[in-house]
Amino acid sequence: MDAGPHASPARRVQVWDLAVRLFHWLTVLLVAIAYISQRMNWLQLHVRAGETLLALVLFRLLWGCFGSETARFARFVATPAAAWRHLRHLARREPDVQVGHNAAGGWMVLLLLALLLVETLSGLYDYNDIADEGPLSEVVPAAVANAIAAIHAYGWDALAAAVVLHVCAIAVYALVKRHNLLGPMVTGAKRLPATVHAPRRASFWLAALLMAAAALVTTLLAAYL
Repeated sequence: MDAGPHASPARRVQVWDLAVRLFHWLTVLLVAIAYISQRMNWLQLHVRAGETLLALVLFRLLWGCFGSETARFARFVATPAAAWRHLRHLARREPDVQVGHNAAGGWMVLLLLALLLVETLSGLYDYNDIADEGPLSEVVPAAVANAIAAIHAYGWDALAAAVVLHVCAIAVYALVKRHNLLGPMVTGAKRLPATVHAPRRASFWLAALLMAAAALVTTLLAAYL
């Protein structure tokens, strides 16, 4: 009888590329900077952090379409039913044989990216409206401008709640299932059964090209929103 993948000898597999790891930790840093600068009323720093975050989010969206295998949305976005089945077994202790995001984690990634995108875009317009810099500031009705400002304010609360949920999920996986989700996001590697194939990785130059494109789009949005 086949013993299954759990009985295979473990080996070190590179599951997260450098682009995904840099995006993750730079996002953590910039969200912290955005929070502190907002609390301290350091508007210029807050805006720069938001613009850089927007560029990173746009890059991650592109990388989710053209990047490494574990970074691609088509690879890790499961159906809601699959995510629910995964969560039903959250308390079950079992070996970690997941190459990339699990079925529930994929939806968390989408949620965080969506909230970051809404927050950075609304913040970009909100700042230009206050500073009277963007061309749209003169033509957008006051009611719409106020609605965008409200979205930016409440969007931050939603983002903070999602971040707390994300951190709690990492802790639950560590304590209940004994799965180390944090370590591989630092080193890029995790120990998996020898029968598990290493995911395909995209080139560094493609990542650099997509990051340049994201930075260009962010610059144009900052100038014209």
